[in-house]
Parts: sequence; C-alpha cells; structure tokens
Amino acid sequence: MMSGALLSLGAALVAITVAQAAPLSVGALLSNPDSFRDQPVTVSGTMSHFRKHVTHTGTLYYTFDFGDGTQTVRVVSFEKPRCRAGPATVEGTFEQVKWRARVNYSYEEITAWNVICFRGHEPKTK
Repeated sequence: MMSGALLSLGAALVAITVAQAAPLSVGALLSNPDSFRDQPVTVSGTMSHFRKHVTHTGTLYYTFDFGDGTQTVRVVSFEKPRCRAGPATVEGTFEQVKWRARVNYSYEEITAWNVICFRGHEPKTK
C-alpha cells in the first residue's frame, strides 16, 4: 500500500518537472530527435498552415506546421487549438511516424495534448 502511494507521488513529481521545464525550440528538438522520441516535450515556435481533417470514422483532428524560422515539425491535435497561426507553445508527445507504401517513408511529429497560444510576445526558449 505504501509503495503504491510512493510510486504515485514519484509519477506526479516527474509530471510536474516536465510541465515546468523551459520550452525547447523546434531546432533543438530536431537536432537530436532520438533523445526525445516517444517522450513528452514542451516546444515553442510559430504555427502555420493550419488544417482540419476528418477520419473515415468521423473523428475530427487538426494539423499544423510548427517552426522556429529554421526548421519545422508537424503537429497533430485532436482538440481544436484556440489559434490558427502565430506564436505558441505545444505540449505533447514527440513521435516518428512511419509509412510503408512502395518505399519506406518516415517523419517526426508531435501529438499535442495542449496548445498554448500567445499574442504579442513569444515564450523564452532554451
């Protein structure tokens, strides 16, 4: 019983530490993608090319490009962000998406659980 409570407390502290970490830039994320793959990340940048999609089962989702002026990563969100463009911070899981068609194809993306929009000023990055 006590070890379960300690485990829960430890998990909560890790979640708080991740949430309080300074956001990464997109360039910092993509300069070493293997160290962030399948990990929760907080990334700051600029949203562009916002798009709405519908799956074959009728589920809405949104995608946008997220960049820092030098590099861009694709973001997928199942909740509609409050903004469609401009400076923002994305909290989510960094993943490598693989497709297999005639050739193998892969790219990195962030599956967002939170998009924080900024108006007038950008957040500080590492």
